[in-house]
Formats: sequence, structure tokens, C-alpha cells
Amino acid sequence: MKRKDHLIVALLPLALLLVPLTGQLTVDGWHWKWNDFVFAWVVFTLTTFVFRFLVTRPMANLTYKAGVALAVLAGFLVFWITAAVQIIGDENPANILYLGVILTGLGGVALARFKPAGMAKAAFATAAVTFVVPVVGLILKPTDFSPGIPQVFLLNGVFVLMFVVAGLLLRHSASQASASSAATA
Repeated sequence: MKRKDHLIVALLPLALLLVPLTGQLTVDGWHWKWNDFVFAWVVFTLTTFVFRFLVTRPMANLTYKAGVALAVLAGFLVFWITAAVQIIGDENPANILYLGVILTGLGGVALARFKPAGMAKAAFATAAVTFVVPVVGLILKPTDFSPGIPQVFLLNGVFVLMFVVAGLLLRHSASQASASSAATA
């Protein structure tokens, strides 16, 4: 990573922390403790690092960058919402399975070695794992879907759709890369 990248990874999370800090100072009922700010800073920093590392790859085309950006955004939202308020009820043990969603995505990226075809498969696998989580939650504890069963499946469906679109973009990027390498050969 270049020096500029280090500055972005260091400063962007601090700028993002101005949002909860402003909420803490101005909104009644917003009660973050110091450890909430530290947790948010760590999540923002890791997300910014992964985003900068994957999206700013020098040989990546636009569809690769869009697919990766969408996958990183979906992963961030899944993690953030699960950590903040939990997607499936307050006491449903299936919420911990959303950690498997994040690990599936990260593991898939590592196995793909940042190649678009492999990352497309990782995005599709992540979408599949995301799809299964509320089904397992419904089986484990159907009485604890506090936002409501349709609402949980709708939100989860949005995440699945984000990962599927990311996978399609990455698959398209892989086909562009293989077409351009075949044209040069």
C-alpha cells in the first residue's frame, strides 16, 4: 500500500466516528460508552483497509472494483447490523451464524487469491450462507424473531441480493479478463 492509502485507512475511520460522536452529543437516548467507539473504530478501520486493498488494485477493471465494493459493503452491513442490534431477535442463537457469513467471504477471497473468477465463487458462496442463516434461526428458535419473520427474511434477502450481484459483477470481470488475455495471445 502507498503512503496515501495508509492515510486514508487511518483518517477515514476517524471521520466516520464523527457521526456517532455527533449523535452522542445531540440525540437523546444515544448512549455509547468509550468501548463502543473503540469497537466502531476497529470495524471502520478493517473495512476501510479491506476496501482500499481490494478495490484499488492496479490491474482491476471497473466491474471487478464494483463487485468487490458491493461485497465489502454487504459484509460490512451484515456485521454492523448484527453487532449493533442483531438481525434475528435478541436471544436467537442463529445470530452468531452471521459471523460465518463474514468468514465465508474472507476465506473465499483468500482462497481465490484476489482473482475475479474465484472471488465470484466466494461471493456466491457467501450469498448461500447468508440465505441459510434465517432459515436455521427459524428452526432453532421460531419464537424469537423480534422484528418479525417477513422483515428478517426481507433484510436477509437484500444481503443475499447484494452478494449475488457482486458475484455476477466479478464473474463478468473474469470473462473480460479471459477475453482480453485471449485477444493478446
